[in-house]
Amino acid sequence: MHERLLPASPNWYCSRSSDVNSSGLLGVGAKNVIFLIDVSASSCRVTGELVGHKDLVSGFSFCQHAGQSHICVSSSSDGAVRFWDWDSKALIREHAAHQSPVAAVHWSPVDKNLVVSGDEKGIVVCHWYNTGDTASFFPEPRTIFCLTCSPHTWSSVAVGYKDGMIVLIDVSKKGEVMHRLRGHEDEIHSLAWSPMASEDALFSRPEDMEATSGGPAGDEKGCFLASGSKDQTMRIWSSAKGKSVMTLKLPYLKKRGSAVDPGVRERLWLHVHWPKGRPTQLVSSCFGGELVMWDLTRTGKQRWTLFGTSSEGQNHNRIVFNMSSVRLQDDRELLISTSMDREIKCWDLASLDCCWTLPTLGGFVYALTFSPVGAGCLALGVGDSMIRVWNTLTTQNQYDTRCFWQGIKSKVTALAWHPTKEGSLSFGTDDGKVGIFEVFSNRPPQISSSYHRKTVYTLAWGPAVPPMSFGAAGGKPALSLYSCAGEGVILQHDPSKLSGEASDIDKLIRDTNDIKHKLSPHTDFSWKPDGKVVAIGNEDGCIEVYEAPGLKLLCSIQQHHKIINTLRWHHDHDSPPELHCLLASGSSNATVYVHDLRSIIENPPESPVVLTEPYRRLCGHTAKITGMAWSPHHEARLVTVSYDGTAQVWDVLQEAAVSNYRGHLGYLLCVDWSPDDPDVIWTGGKDFTLQEWKVSKQEFTKPPKGKKMVDLREKMKTNPKQKRKNKKAPGAGGAAPPETNGEPVAGGEKVATGQELSGEDEEDEVSSTNSPLPPSVSVTFEMQRKPVTAIKSKDKPDLNLLKKKKPRSMLPLSTSMDHRPKEDLLQDCITLASVRHSSAPPAGCVPGQGDHIHLGLFSDRQALYRMFEAEEEAHVEAGHHDSVVYLRLWSGDLEGALQLATEKGELSDHLLSIAPMAGFEVWRRTVEAFVKQLCLQEQYLKAASHLLSINQLYEAVDLLRSHKLHREAIALVKARLPADEPVLKELYTCWAATLEKDGHFSAAAKCFLAAGASFDAAKVIARKNDVPSLRTAAGLARISGEAALAQSLALRCAKDLAAAQDWIGAQEVLSSQESLLVHRLHLCVAALMTAMLADSEAAAQPRASGHHVSIQDQVRDAWEKQFGVSPDSAGHRSAGALLQELKSAESPTPTANIPLRQVQLYSSLHLTRAVLSWLLGDDGQLIKELWQAVAWLRDAGHFGVSAELCRLLFPDNDVSVCSRKHSKVLHHTEEEPEAAAKSLQAFVDYHHLYEHWWSNSIQIQSRSPPPAADSGPGDEVEGKAANGDATEESVSPETQSRDKLDFDASVLLSEQHAACQATQRSVSEIQQRLAAMVLKHSRAQGGQLDSGEKEADAPTQISAEPSESQGSGDAGQRPEEQETLLSLSTKMSEHQKRLVDLPDTIKMYPHPDVVECCLVLLHLSKSSQSSPSVSESLQQKAKDLLRKYGTDASVFKASQQFLT
Repeated sequence: MHERLLPASPNWYCSRSSDVNSSGLLGVGAKNVIFLIDVSASSCRVTGELVGHKDLVSGFSFCQHAGQSHICVSSSSDGAVRFWDWDSKALIREHAAHQSPVAAVHWSPVDKNLVVSGDEKGIVVCHWYNTGDTASFFPEPRTIFCLTCSPHTWSSVAVGYKDGMIVLIDVSKKGEVMHRLRGHEDEIHSLAWSPMASEDALFSRPEDMEATSGGPAGDEKGCFLASGSKDQTMRIWSSAKGKSVMTLKLPYLKKRGSAVDPGVRERLWLHVHWPKGRPTQLVSSCFGGELVMWDLTRTGKQRWTLFGTSSEGQNHNRIVFNMSSVRLQDDRELLISTSMDREIKCWDLASLDCCWTLPTLGGFVYALTFSPVGAGCLALGVGDSMIRVWNTLTTQNQYDTRCFWQGIKSKVTALAWHPTKEGSLSFGTDDGKVGIFEVFSNRPPQISSSYHRKTVYTLAWGPAVPPMSFGAAGGKPALSLYSCAGEGVILQHDPSKLSGEASDIDKLIRDTNDIKHKLSPHTDFSWKPDGKVVAIGNEDGCIEVYEAPGLKLLCSIQQHHKIINTLRWHHDHDSPPELHCLLASGSSNATVYVHDLRSIIENPPESPVVLTEPYRRLCGHTAKITGMAWSPHHEARLVTVSYDGTAQVWDVLQEAAVSNYRGHLGYLLCVDWSPDDPDVIWTGGKDFTLQEWKVSKQEFTKPPKGKKMVDLREKMKTNPKQKRKNKKAPGAGGAAPPETNGEPVAGGEKVATGQELSGEDEEDEVSSTNSPLPPSVSVTFEMQRKPVTAIKSKDKPDLNLLKKKKPRSMLPLSTSMDHRPKEDLLQDCITLASVRHSSAPPAGCVPGQGDHIHLGLFSDRQALYRMFEAEEEAHVEAGHHDSVVYLRLWSGDLEGALQLATEKGELSDHLLSIAPMAGFEVWRRTVEAFVKQLCLQEQYLKAASHLLSINQLYEAVDLLRSHKLHREAIALVKARLPADEPVLKELYTCWAATLEKDGHFSAAAKCFLAAGASFDAAKVIARKNDVPSLRTAAGLARISGEAALAQSLALRCAKDLAAAQDWIGAQEVLSSQESLLVHRLHLCVAALMTAMLADSEAAAQPRASGHHVSIQDQVRDAWEKQFGVSPDSAGHRSAGALLQELKSAESPTPTANIPLRQVQLYSSLHLTRAVLSWLLGDDGQLIKELWQAVAWLRDAGHFGVSAELCRLLFPDNDVSVCSRKHSKVLHHTEEEPEAAAKSLQAFVDYHHLYEHWWSNSIQIQSRSPPPAADSGPGDEVEGKAANGDATEESVSPETQSRDKLDFDASVLLSEQHAACQATQRSVSEIQQRLAAMVLKHSRAQGGQLDSGEKEADAPTQISAEPSESQGSGDAGQRPEEQETLLSLSTKMSEHQKRLVDLPDTIKMYPHPDVVECCLVLLHLSKSSQSSPSVSESLQQKAKDLLRKYGTDASVFKASQQFLT
């Protein structure tokens, strides 16, 4: 049907959208079509297309099996997978198992019936061709980029994903994942299986292997898999082991003489191909379009060989997307590659040289024209922003084309060769640019400085006309370049000085022909070949013929009624003179008219002639005419192309159809007759193809009509969603989304308004042939897209695209009268003429009323008012009150208009702005009404602003405050009213309360400060109760003069910091308050105490006596140095004043629940008081506070810390020595301080006793294991000792043994305290018995145990244990009868009386457990019999106390070994 053909560009960013079969037939997906190209000959030839997909072809694969080799399969972004018979170009079947765009499809090389496809959601579908069955798998929830079936095992399929994952699945096991291959970091672009079914032929040296130590194990049969990824690496994988065995890094090949483009690496597409029969050679694409052959057995850095090195310019210059290879019957092995540079190349794998190149087109073919000078030189203007110049007569390379893209950057919509200068080609673009290329040089084009505002439709060379023709004899060129564009203007450019301003020929036309009215926009023009006249086509369908050089109007042809799209004069070489003046014209109606203007041109009339009849009428096309060309070989033979998708050859004189060509898949845009072959015509159109065809070989003679035409249109529009109404990314036949290969939308048609494309124009051009970019691919490449609305066309704009909601008419009644029958409208003209030109109007005719309401617009004012009244009534009935308001406004009833708008709540800013015209009072009322309306609409700020305009400031403030817009209200008051305005304080206070309620404390504090309430500001900030807030609040209170609050807050903050042991922060907070000195002293003590306790614990053993300064000495030194507090201080620094302040500090009762840090703070408080008492010389108070400091830690359960503090306080273990540094020895004359000193000494000795015991035990253990008898009492004593564990941890034994006690232990054996402790134990025991008896009694009363209690909870026995003695010898006796409540109460009373009789100092200052101390002393004396460490008298005293007070069962048992 056609001869040569330039196909649409192959789709981009698809892993397998092309394939080649064994007979040398290449199938390649371009847009929604598959082109079939025979590559077996020395040059390629497009043999046909497979048409039917509704969206982009994303995958294509031939069946390579004998008997089925005529079948192929394709996938599309529309989710369909189609099977084709490529021989008959027929669709066999389609399956729609995918719900998402299909990313890849492959026909298994092993199983002739298995086809595998994968979609963007991660679904893999297996289709069995023989049965039509499908099975779906979902191996991974990821986006599939590519897949390939194994050439060795039918069930193995490799799937590559967008995130770099590769999965090997077994389709025979429901898609079970065999291996997940991890290693790539970005998109998997391509996968290729090795042609060899083993893994032992790849490596020449074992060290080349990465992840394996050799070939696969003998029981595992594997095959290598190659992968290419966007991360710039290729990997070879072992399918048996599921590991990478080799990684190949892509080389960066800098092109000679070109700068490094940083974007090149980002635009990478890495395709890999493993040719059959070459198991050690792998072909891959590279960064800039180069192809590389990798030798997998070679070692070292360069393992690759570059294709096409034998001569320059063989390689692609953009990234390569697909490769496929074939071995032909003549043993030639060919590789076919497709690239972003829109070229398909064929390579010889033996020599690595390029055999041939097939150019492809990435956009609509808008213009084509043969050079009148260079034989067979064809120029193409294409929508991919490039011009192709094709030498169609060359014999060596049938597709010898050159591309020109510099300086264009937009769709090329018009071309014109210079009539005499060889190689000079002018071009016009979609964005209004006009330029000239010299095609035989490499220079960029000259660009005219005069740009059109819209698309350039037509270019032509013609004789210069004024003003450019002035001075032509002085060497100026005789020919000018003329351009016509979408805005309706024809410009004349000076080719010798394109930088100069072009002239608009309309000015010359007006001046020459004395035209005052507006000229119709021009849409096309054509110079007669002899340059004497020019024909100009207009938007209104009129054609005007002007005589050069003055452009005098000769005639006006008023035959067409729609926009003129194309004009052509008959050529004047080798044809009869009577044909020289034939002008053919085509417009947006389908008829072609030919006009004979010979008489007018040869005998110009004095005044312009109007022609209304054509010379010939050519009917047959069924859609608009877009282009035409006269045959240079025949007389009066014309070819026309149309939106009906066909090209028609006419015999003009006979008005006969000669031949009709139907090879395109969409509408046609351009045509030209071959200059060397009378039988050959070239056409281009929206299907992105240029086609060469012979007139004599066409089957049809006329365009299709009737139903055939409809069917053909449906076939052309393979995408049912072509109308742009609901499409964001249009595409003919399924064009891609905007960021694909190709061009923005544009049509080759001219629009009536000269502005936009028609829907048909737009639908296909959007993106070219190529598939959508992966989401991660940047859209910053070659051709940035323009908004669709910027595109021009020669036909009506797409109504769906441009249609906006029509505004409601203000005069609907009178407007509707214009839609009556034509007869009535004509009668209206008669009636109106009668009204205006006769004194008495026709009977029954009152303009503005009834049936003549619409005439009110054309009559007097009264009639207009009558019309307004009727229109108002209609608007009120329809509820369009705003229209009524405007009608009243127009008629001058401003107050009535405002009143109505007020009543209906439809006041607006515009109405308010004109309200003052009706007077101040009306304006004020209107403002108040508008304010109410705005409040209902919740536009409070606007309402308040309008109140200001009528000086109602307080009302505006109240309005803002009532709607909680405090910030705005305050701003308004401060801007307009005095600073002492009471309302301002109210606003601040009100806002502060709201902010405080919402938890915005800092903002509330600012409000309180502004209102003068500093106290409240500090309190509200302190509510947050964290350290920064308390610090800020204290500082705020101090600055504001709230001294008491400042002290309170600073103290709270310091306590929190001290609890966190941030001593420096705490001191900083307190340092700003002079009155808080005593608390700074306290924190100083706490810090020292905490640090010293921590140091002593870290030391792991106690310090030797007398070798360090006591803690109170260190405290006193620090106070004197840091705070200036000493015995000589006076004023607020005197010890007396400070102690008085500190007495008010709280010190709660110690409990076991208080954290250690808090306990240390309370203990340090007493130590602070003690040091202050020392400075005052009050020894009694000093010892009592020291006792409290130690007791706090002990009573809170921190026995070990208490012992350590005792060592820090009394390094010499003598409580009477308060300080060696300051020579302070304590002397007590009063009873209470003396008791406190004895108690403190007892505890110091108690800790020392245990220390001695444990050091002694370690010595004995180091010599020999202790006998079993010796270990018993010790264990008992350890169990009996209070906080024994703590003692064991904190008191570590000395390294030197000590046989003798080095302290007086008699203070531990106080009989008074032993009696007190025994009585207290008895009271505690009786209380337990009483509680158990009461519990048992209450249960008996209830009749049963509580459901929640267990029997075991009750004491198993409440009979009397050995009761405590009353000081007599009945210690070991047990009552025989069970005790009663009365007897227990009696005993309790006796013991309590005994406790009351004891001195208060005994109870206030207790000693360690005397019985426990007796046991330890006796144990020490027994364990060191060779040299007893305890004196005989002390042992005897201990035994006596044990016999008297050791009545407790456990003590009694432990003491028997010492008492018997």
